Amino acid sequence: MWYVVVAIVALALGAVGGFFLARKYMQDYLKKNPPINEDMLRSMMMSMGQKPSEKKIRQMMQQMKNQK
Repeated sequence: MWYVVVAIVALALGAVGGFFLARKYMQDYLKKNPPINEDMLRSMMMSMGQKPSEKKIRQMMQQMKNQK
């Protein structure tokens, strides 16, 4: 009977620990690799020699959202 209680407690502790480890990993990942925003896209286009218009920026952002 006691091994059932130990198994349930271990399962609960593992689930809680796994949640917090995964959360910490994702926060660190997003800090190192931020998602692309409009300013990053604008500077990337300017570095390639293109003059970015707001319409073109919005179209590219929409295409990236649709790919996800």
